[in-house]
Order: sequence, then structure tokens, then C-alpha cells
Amino acid sequence: MAKSKPFVSDIENIRKRARKDIDKGAMTAGYSADRATVVKLLNHALATELVCVLRYKYHYYMASGINSQAIKAEFLQHANEEQGHADLIAERITQLDGKPNLSPDGLLSRSHSDYVEGDDLVDMIKENLVAERIAIDSYREIIDYIGIDDPTTRRMLEGILAMEEEHAEDMNTLLEQLGKKGEPAKSEPDKKPAAKRG
Repeated sequence: MAKSKPFVSDIENIRKRARKDIDKGAMTAGYSADRATVVKLLNHALATELVCVLRYKYHYYMASGINSQAIKAEFLQHANEEQGHADLIAERITQLDGKPNLSPDGLLSRSHSDYVEGDDLVDMIKENLVAERIAIDSYREIIDYIGIDDPTTRRMLEGILAMEEEHAEDMNTLLEQLGKKGEPAKSEPDKKPAAKRG
């Protein structure tokens, strides 16, 4: 049986700390993460999301072929969701008294993912899948680094991570449905054809 742990809070001390340094907004003395490092990591995540928006938008406009309409809709939906992630991250950076780096200069060097256009529909899907997989692993690493020191940032990134995993699964499903050459995937035959005699 778990041992009961009493909750004890020095509310008077919390009240005093809340009045001290009031100009820092949400940044209280209880914030235990390295704020400068968290802001830097979030600016890298912001660049990653912006590069993803640009890549998905490019793919949305450039996708063509008989199977492209449904895939274009998926690209556009993902672009809009990645923009929502960028907005959340930029807002969190400002809450941490940082500045979101939205400068196009160095955007690709700050981004964890690459910007690759792809030659055809299948390449586009593959490049988006690769980018989502990069985002998944890099966000996991940031979440692990933050740990319990900044629960608000951690929860935000966990929500974004869940969406990136969904995006990766969407891209993987599209690849499976299209096949490797952009044609509808053919089902595997149950039996091999009989060998010719004679």
C-alpha cells in the first residue's frame, strides 16, 4: 500500500513571491528549467514547423496526377496543422520572455527537418514522412530534456508530438495505398501461378 504523502504549501511565501518581480509575467521563481536553453530549443522547433508548412504547401500546389486530389487535401490539412503548431510554439516562447525567431535568414539551419521538394507524388509523400519522423524524434529528445522542469512546455510539445505521429501514419498509409510508382498498390496474390509445363 502506498504511503500517504501530505500536501504542504507555504501560501504566504507564494503570495510574496507572486508580488515580487511582477513584471516577469508567468515566469515565477518556481520555474526551474534553463529558460535560455528552452527558448533556443523552441526556436529550433519553430523553424522545423515553418519549414514543414512551406514543404507541405509546395507539395499541395505541385501535386498532380490521377491520384492527386485527395493527397493534395491531406497536404493542405497538414500544412495548416503545422502552422498551428508554429503558432503555439511562438506563443510559448513569448510567455518565457523570449523572442520567436521568424527570420527567413537561417531558417533551414535552425530547422531539424530538411526542405526537399520531391520529383513526383510518391517522392513528396516520402519527403513528408521523413520530415515527420525527424520531428518525432527531435521532439521526444526535447521533451526528455525538459522533464519536469517546465510542465507547460512539455505538455505543449507532447500534444504536438502526438499530431506529428498521426501525420507520419497518414503519409505511410498514403504510400501503402499508392504503391511505389504512384499507381494504386496491388494486393499480394495468394497463390503463385502454376509453372508452365512442357
